[in-house]
Amino acid sequence: MSSSRIDALTQWVAEQNGLNSAAIRLSPAGGDASFRRYFRLTLPCGSTRIVMDAPPNQEDSTPFVAIGKRWYAAKLPVPHIYAADLDAGFLLLDDLGDTPLQALFTDEARIQQSHLDALSLLAKLQNHANPAALPPYDATLLNRELDLFPEWCLNNWLSLSTPASWDALRGHLVEQALNQPVVSVHRDYDAMNIMVHNQQLYMIDFQDAVAGPISYDVISLLRGRYCRFSQAQFMQFVDSFYRQACQDGRLPRHASNDEFLIQCQAMAAQRSLKVLGIFCRLTLRDAKQGYLSRLPHFLAHLEDSLTALPQHSEFAEWVSGTLRPAIALRLAESTL
Repeated sequence: MSSSRIDALTQWVAEQNGLNSAAIRLSPAGGDASFRRYFRLTLPCGSTRIVMDAPPNQEDSTPFVAIGKRWYAAKLPVPHIYAADLDAGFLLLDDLGDTPLQALFTDEARIQQSHLDALSLLAKLQNHANPAALPPYDATLLNRELDLFPEWCLNNWLSLSTPASWDALRGHLVEQALNQPVVSVHRDYDAMNIMVHNQQLYMIDFQDAVAGPISYDVISLLRGRYCRFSQAQFMQFVDSFYRQACQDGRLPRHASNDEFLIQCQAMAAQRSLKVLGIFCRLTLRDAKQGYLSRLPHFLAHLEDSLTALPQHSEFAEWVSGTLRPAIALRLAESTL
């Protein structure tokens, strides 16, 4: 961050709080996979706020502000937006602390309870956030996301050809996604984007929210970056979500548990493939560090989901026989 930009940010924060810029105390408060950066503002009274720096030539904060205001008005647990200068890319937000949900993953019992709590929060989102104002998670977007896998993971990183079985899988995953009830989808409902503050869970980083499949955020949580659950554990979590969703009307009462589980497995395959492509793109295009080491974890998620889609056994065999060895070799070469 240039000195001129930090000076402009400091001056803006001072103006929002009626202070002299000399009285502003900012300290780093982390970053993410985007070009956004965060600072903690300590006010003279001792209270704190989070300042987001989102360079407008790289990050459009308009969706974050619009969605955040709607969800806050709907009494959903999201940070309050005190001020925003979209032209400059400066935002002033609630400080929700430094404890993301994964910090609670200290033993099996807390991992179990944390995920159940996050599924309950997801129910609040789906029940109270109107998806009508969000962009549609339609076939065009689903296909564009899936295409990140052959483009960035296979072609650009591994120099592998796309297998012949790809088109059938791709079409089936899109079809399964579009056959689900439409809800507000956070789109990155991973533990890192759920903050624990005053013993309550809060959602952050919702700027990419869309109107889409009811299972997507379930999968973001259960097949995320921190845990790999057994098929039995996965099915138990999905069943818990399914029963609550049928009870409150997010899923029709006649919906089949087995059918919904298959939809979840297909959604899990879609997201794993997308993440494999995104992590390679972050590395190759954006020069971000640390993402390639996470590929084996999401490759395991992909293999777990494919076991529940026997009609795509040819693609599953290619994953285990060709893709997994290629990723392992490429990662080994990168450490030499």
